[in-house]
Amino acid sequence: MTCSALLAMLIVLLVIGFCVTNEARAMRRSVDLHEPIKKSHTMRHRVKRGWIWTQFFIQEEEPAPQNIGQLKSDSDKGDMSIMYVLSGEGAGEVFHIDENTGKIITLRKLDREEKAFYVLRGQALDRRSNQPVEPESEFIIRVQDTNDQMPQFINEPYVSSIPEMCPVGTTVVQVTATDADDPSYGNNAKLIYSIQQGEPYFSVEPKTGIIVTSWPNMDREAQERYLVIVQVKDMMGLSGGYSATTTVTISLSDVNDNGPTFQHNLFTFAVAESAPVGTTVGRIMAEDPDVGINARMNYSLEEVDGSDTFQIRTDPVTQEGVILLVKPLDYETKKRFVMAAEAFNDNVDTRFLSYNEFRDRTTLKIFVEDVDEPPVFTAGEYEWKIQENMAAGTTVGIVSARDSDAANNPVRYYIDKGSDMKREFKIDPDNGTIMIAKSLDREVSAWHNLTITAKEKKKNFLFSSALVFIKVLDVNDNAPQLSREYQPYICEGVQSGELVQVISAVDQDEPPGGHHFYFSMVPEKRINPNFTLRDNQDNTASILTRRSSFTRQDRTQYLLPVVITDSGSPALTSTSTLTVSVCSCHPAGHCPTGGVEAFALSMGLSVPTLVGLLVSLLMLTVLSVLTLAVWIHRRQRQKKEPGREKGAERWDFVSEKVLRYSETDTVACRTVPLRPHPRRRERRLRREEVTASIRMSLRHSYLIGPEDEVFQQFILDRLADADNDPCAPPFDCLHAYAFEGTGSSAGSLSSLGSCGSEPNSERPRDPGPKFMRLAPWIGGGEEQTTF
Repeated sequence: MTCSALLAMLIVLLVIGFCVTNEARAMRRSVDLHEPIKKSHTMRHRVKRGWIWTQFFIQEEEPAPQNIGQLKSDSDKGDMSIMYVLSGEGAGEVFHIDENTGKIITLRKLDREEKAFYVLRGQALDRRSNQPVEPESEFIIRVQDTNDQMPQFINEPYVSSIPEMCPVGTTVVQVTATDADDPSYGNNAKLIYSIQQGEPYFSVEPKTGIIVTSWPNMDREAQERYLVIVQVKDMMGLSGGYSATTTVTISLSDVNDNGPTFQHNLFTFAVAESAPVGTTVGRIMAEDPDVGINARMNYSLEEVDGSDTFQIRTDPVTQEGVILLVKPLDYETKKRFVMAAEAFNDNVDTRFLSYNEFRDRTTLKIFVEDVDEPPVFTAGEYEWKIQENMAAGTTVGIVSARDSDAANNPVRYYIDKGSDMKREFKIDPDNGTIMIAKSLDREVSAWHNLTITAKEKKKNFLFSSALVFIKVLDVNDNAPQLSREYQPYICEGVQSGELVQVISAVDQDEPPGGHHFYFSMVPEKRINPNFTLRDNQDNTASILTRRSSFTRQDRTQYLLPVVITDSGSPALTSTSTLTVSVCSCHPAGHCPTGGVEAFALSMGLSVPTLVGLLVSLLMLTVLSVLTLAVWIHRRQRQKKEPGREKGAERWDFVSEKVLRYSETDTVACRTVPLRPHPRRRERRLRREEVTASIRMSLRHSYLIGPEDEVFQQFILDRLADADNDPCAPPFDCLHAYAFEGTGSSAGSLSSLGSCGSEPNSERPRDPGPKFMRLAPWIGGGEEQTTF
C-alpha cells in the first residue's frame, strides 16, 4: 500500500470516530432518569431515588450559551412543583440551571487548558415546602479538548559539539517540545519533528527529536559550525495543525587529523662570531591547521657534523622553533653550519593518520660572520701561591693572551687598579709576568684577587680580562700572645698548691700542623717563692700557689712574668706579665669584681675609708654649687637694676637723719632726711652751693644749733626735697646719735653737740671704719666729702 492510501484510511477512521463521539454525546444529553430504575427493577427500595446521571461533556471554545444536559427527578410531574438547584465549581458563573426544567447551559466559553473538568452538585426541592424530594447528588462536567494550542520548544537555546570526522549516526543533541492540548484525546498533542535546515549533514528522529549526523567525515578545518533548524508540528504532522521551530548550533571539536608542515624547504640565518651563548639566532615555524593540544608541536635539530653548537626550543605561545646558540663561535675555525630541523606533534592519533604523517623536516643553514675579537687568555682564571715576607720583585706567575683574529695583533697587559688598591703587585706589560711590588703579610691579607687586562696594541684596541687568585702562605713571623687580658686573684688565707688561673695563648700565624705553645717562668736566680707554672700540654697553662698565708697587709698585688713559645721554625717567644691581686674574698671564695668594694680593693683602700672620702667630696661639691648659685643670682639682680644699685649706694652714704636732743630735754627735734634728689639736675647745683656752705660750717659744727639760720635753712630745703621727690622710698629711717658722757676717750659719738654742752673740738685718734661717715661733721677728712 502506498502512503497516500494509508493517509486516506487514516482520515476515514478519524471521521468515523468523530461521528460516533457526537452520537454518544447526544444520547447522554437526553438520558431519561427513569431508565436506571427500569434496569434495576429488583431494587424496590430505591424507587424514590430514581434520579441518577453520568458525567456531562462540553467542547472547549464553543460560544455560550451551550446546552450541556438536563437534570430531572422522577417526582417531577411537570406541574412546576419541583425546583432544581445547582451548586459546586462554576455554579452561577460558568454554568446555569433552569430551576423549572433542570436544563444546564454554559454562561461563557470554556478553556480546557485552564480547567479540564468541574465537580457540581444537583438538588431537587419541593417548591412549596422547600424540602428536598431527592437527595443531593454530585456529577462532573468535562471539557473536551480542541487543537487550540501551539507546540513550544523547551530548554532553548540548543548548543552542542561533536568531534570532527565522527561516524554517521552519531547523536548530536535531543530537542524537546510540549503541547498544552490534551494528549489523551485525539491527535491534538501528538508531535512530529523534522529538519528545515541542516541537511544532508544532520537528520532528526520524527518522534523523539534526537538529532544525529548523516554525513561522513565532516572536517572542522573545512567548516567548524553548523546552524540546524528543527520544526515540530502537532496533529501528527497533518495539515491544519500548529508548528514551531528552533535553531540548534552544532560545533565540530578538533581532533588531531593533521600533521605539522613547513612552508619552506630551506631556512637561512646569519650570526656574528662574537654572539654570546644563549643568543637567539632565528625562528622557524611549521603550520598545523589543528588547534589546541592537537596543534602543539616540538622541534629537533640534527647537525651534520654533530657539533651541537645550536639548540632549538619551542615557544609555548607561538609554537615557533627558537634556534639558540649554546657554544661560542669562531669564524676562523668554522664559517657555516648545515643542519636538519624536524617538527612533530606531541599527541598522535593513528585513527586518522599514520605516525610518519605527524612529522615534517626542513634544512637550516647558519653562516658565521667575522668580528674583530679581543685577546683571549689561555685560561679563564689563574691561581698561584707565594710565601709572605718575600722580597719585592719576586715573580708570582705569568699570564698569557693572544689575538685570535687573522691579524694577530700584539697584546699589552695591565693590572686593574681597583683590584690592587695598595699597589702590592706589578706586571710586565709585554710578557705578562706578575711580580711582588711590596712585601706581603698573610696576617693582613691571606688572599689577593687581581684582574688582569690584555689589550690589543693596534686597530680597535680591544681588550679582555682574566682573574688571578694569589694565596699568601704563612711563615712564623708572629710571636704568641695571651688570648685575653687576665685578672687573676688569690684569696687571703689560700693554701699552697691551689689553682689561681688557667691561661691560654693565640698566634696570628697558621702553621700547617696547628699551634702548639709552651709556657714557662722567666729564668731567675732563684725559684719564685709565691707561684709556680704548670704547662698542661694542650696550649694552656695553670698558675698555682707555692705557699699559703697571703694577706693584703703584706702585699695587695704580685707580678708574675710568663714566657710563651710557639712551635714554629724558628720558634718565637714573648713574655707577658700577669698581675695577681690579693683579695678579701666572700665566704664562698668569690672576689668582688664590681661595685664600691671592688673599686676600693683596686685602690688599696678599705671600704669605710673610701666611703668617707666620697661623702666629703660630695659635700664640698654641694657647697661650691650653692656659692656659685648665690653669686650668679646677685649678679643677675645687679644687671636688672643698675641705677637703683648706684643710687642705693649713694643714699647709703648721705641718707642720714639728724636728731638733736639734750640729756635733760627729751623732746626731739624735727627729723629731716639728708639725701639729694637722684634725678633733678636743676636742684643739684643749688644743693652743691648749700652743701659747700654747710661743709664750711661743719668744721665748727659744735657751734651750730637749732637756732642757727643756716642750719634751719638746710633742714627746710631737705624737707622740701623729701616731700616733692616722687622717687623717695615710702618709709622713714631714723639714726640716733647720743652723747655718751664724759670720761670716754672717744668723746661724744654725735657729730653735733648738745644744745647746752660745751663743744669739744678734739678728733678721735683713730675713729675706724664705723666712724668714717662722722668724720666730716667733726671737721676732719677731705674737702670733697659728699652727702
